[in-house]
Amino acid sequence: MLKKAMRIGIVAASSPFTRETAERVIAQANALFPDDPPELYVHPNSFLAHGHFAGNDAERAEAFLDIANDPAFDALWFARGGYGACRIAQRVLDRLEPEARKKQYLGYSDAGVLLAGLHKAGCTVAHGPMCQDIVRDGGEAAIDRALRWLVDRAPDTLEPSLADGRPAAAFNMITFSQILGTALQPDLTNYILILEEVSEYLYKIDRTMHHITANPDVRKVAGIRLGRCSDITSNDTDFGMTGEEIVRHWSSVTNIPFLGAANIGHDTENRIVPFGSV
Repeated sequence: MLKKAMRIGIVAASSPFTRETAERVIAQANALFPDDPPELYVHPNSFLAHGHFAGNDAERAEAFLDIANDPAFDALWFARGGYGACRIAQRVLDRLEPEARKKQYLGYSDAGVLLAGLHKAGCTVAHGPMCQDIVRDGGEAAIDRALRWLVDRAPDTLEPSLADGRPAAAFNMITFSQILGTALQPDLTNYILILEEVSEYLYKIDRTMHHITANPDVRKVAGIRLGRCSDITSNDTDFGMTGEEIVRHWSSVTNIPFLGAANIGHDTENRIVPFGSV
C-alpha cells in the first residue's frame, strides 16, 4: 500500500495572503520533496481582503476551523502574521473538535495568540517559520526548515538550546504580553520562555518586559532566553540599553534566570520551538 502524502492546510488568520506567495511555497515544497511531496492546501479565505485582515473575523475563523477540525489534514500552517489573530481566538477555541487536537500547528508572531490558546487546549503547537517568510531574502531556507519539521520532525531544524530536554515555549514579546491575564494565557510553569521582538522602540521593549515579568505566573518559568530584537526603531533620545540588557535587567529584578541567547526571530534563521518537551 502506498504511503499517504501528508496534507498541510494553510490559513491566514491575520493579514491577507497572496496567490503568488502561495504558489511559491507550493513549488518550494515540491522541490524539497520531489519523490513524495506533501499536499499543501491553501484555504481560499486566506486570499480575501477586509481592511487590514484576510477576510472579516467570521471568515477567518471559519477558515481556521475548516482545517483544524478536518481529519483529512495532518497539520495547520499559518500563512503569515500581521495582526488579527486575537479577534478570532476565542471564537475558534470554543469550537475545536477532537480532530483539532490530533494535528500540528506551526507559526509565530501574531499567530502566537492562537498558539498559546491551542497549547492550553491540549493541541500540539510550535513556533517556527510561516509561508510569508519566503518573500524575505533567503526565505527559501526558512520554508525548507518549516517543511522538514512538519514532514520529518528533522532535529536540525530546532532551536539548539532545546537539546537540554526542558520544556519550552516561544513568543514575540508584545504578542505574549498582550495575552497575559486573559483566558489565552497558558501555564508555563517550569518552561523555558523564549522571546523575540521586531520593529519596536527599546523603551517599548523595556515596558513590555516589565509587564511580562510582573505577571505572577510568568515568574514560575524556569528561565528566559532571548532571540533577536531586530530592526529596532530609532528614538530621539538614546535609551541607553540594548535589548539583551533590558531582558537581563527585568530577569534580575524579578529573580527569573536569564539563560542566554536563542536562535529565533523575525528572519530567515528563525528556528523551530515546539511547545513543551521535544
